[in-house]
Amino acid sequence: MLFSEISYQRPDLTHYKEKLTQTTQQFVEAEDYSAAKAALEKLNHLRGEMAKNMKLAYIRHSIDTKDPFYRDENDFWDHHAPLVDQIHNHFYESLLSSPFRKQLETDFPATLFLFAEDQLRLLDDSVIELKQQENEAISQYSQLIASAELDFEGKKRTLSELSAFFTVPDRKTRKTAQAVYESFFVAHEQEFDDIYDQLVKVRHQQAQKLGFKNYVEYGDRLMNRWSYDRKQLHDFRRFIVEKVVPINQKLYQRQKERLGIDALLHYDLPLVYPNGNPRPQGNRDTLVRSAQAMYHELSNETGSFFDLMIQQELMDLASRPGKQSGGYCEFIDEVQMPFIFANFNGTSDDVDVLTHETGHAFQSYLSRWITEPELVFPTSDTAEIHSMSMEFLTWPWMDKFFGSDSEKYKFAHLSSALQFLPYGALVDHFQEEVYLHPEWTVADRKHCWRELEQSYCPERNYQESEALERGIYWYRQGHIFEVPFYYIDYTLAQVCALQFWQRKIVKDDPMTWDDYLAICRIGGSKTFLETVELGNLASPFDREKMTDLLAAVDHYLADISEAELLE
Repeated sequence: MLFSEISYQRPDLTHYKEKLTQTTQQFVEAEDYSAAKAALEKLNHLRGEMAKNMKLAYIRHSIDTKDPFYRDENDFWDHHAPLVDQIHNHFYESLLSSPFRKQLETDFPATLFLFAEDQLRLLDDSVIELKQQENEAISQYSQLIASAELDFEGKKRTLSELSAFFTVPDRKTRKTAQAVYESFFVAHEQEFDDIYDQLVKVRHQQAQKLGFKNYVEYGDRLMNRWSYDRKQLHDFRRFIVEKVVPINQKLYQRQKERLGIDALLHYDLPLVYPNGNPRPQGNRDTLVRSAQAMYHELSNETGSFFDLMIQQELMDLASRPGKQSGGYCEFIDEVQMPFIFANFNGTSDDVDVLTHETGHAFQSYLSRWITEPELVFPTSDTAEIHSMSMEFLTWPWMDKFFGSDSEKYKFAHLSSALQFLPYGALVDHFQEEVYLHPEWTVADRKHCWRELEQSYCPERNYQESEALERGIYWYRQGHIFEVPFYYIDYTLAQVCALQFWQRKIVKDDPMTWDDYLAICRIGGSKTFLETVELGNLASPFDREKMTDLLAAVDHYLADISEAELLE
């Protein structure tokens, strides 16, 4: 079945509630375990069908935010998704209080029960209206970003298309492209401030109504952090500042000298090589064909999977006006296939996002045996291991995309993995400060961002940008608006992905792929640290092992001479 042929139907929530309540009652009144298990499996099917329609509406709206039908459906779900969650809470209550719970825990993942406990803690009737307001504000942000059509070099361009000019060799062009990009956020500064101010307020109110100290505490529960706490995240952020930032400054110094400029300004940072960054050869279709050949050579599992993605047209990769920004992967329940969304712009980012999102998609495909809709994907800290690791596990095939520039790509890609870590920690630290201080003004937030930015990313020289110096860079980071406290999960996953890189590329460990497959197949049936252990990886919170890992990456990059990079 093609993606375009998958039917969407706005559900009748009154009928759905009646059906789910009836089936939940069968679960509650089951006379034996066999009957309870059968009722639970039926409940999973009903919830999966609901999830399918919700996700189809989201995907199709994100593909074209101007489509009036799916814009209306998006508005519908903004209002009704919290009501659906509340309906599901009755199921979670019954699950946790079931007299057959011990037997259920034998046949169903323990994380299902952890998830149920979190959901009951995070939602009740008192916050439904606040949840609806939050969803509406998030949609306002997404639609504002998608509306950008900026004039540059005689053509209207989306933000994604414009960012392709950030890595051209001509410095004047780079500077102008960055200025035009920035002008969109300056022109809409009041709107971004108003949207975020509303989000902070409604999120703080939710936390208060539900008895949390603040939204930080609520947010960690929302992210299902079952195997570590915020203190460990504080320690991890400090570790990044102490250990990663100094390594990165050496890389930026090399970059400045390589580019032959006196000062590395903000519009120079994306350019790694003076003659331009490696770009993939060919158009979108060429890249997909190259990826298909690569995945057939990588393994039988990835080859057959990627064939299905192409055959069923389960990827939308081109950037165009009205399309939501960024990239994501979503698993379509009942159809039991994933969908990949991206915004190609002709840069190396296209290869990054394709391998990254394919990592997510491949994991969900291997986990489609899981019948619980909430557990096909694991928690985001675990999910990002699959995606970020896939970026590195495909390194041996980068010549298919970059030809003779493949080694340059690898150096830039590995460097960017290190350079991302402080930024990821910065986003988390900023959000923590914001939600600990809900009374802050918009100016307070901007000041906080810029102050933290100088600690985590001291290379960012904004002497030629008053707006960025004032602290508005974070407007472009959608996670801050849409999925609070998600971003630190990328950093936890990145150091796990770097371990797969080390095992595959440096040590040529024959068990690397088997361990990757093992953690893909379990979906969300284990916690983050349980998954890390299953993959034979070191915990991100093991300071000694993380120090050794970073030293290995630093050494690998340092051994690549500038002469090799400039060939």
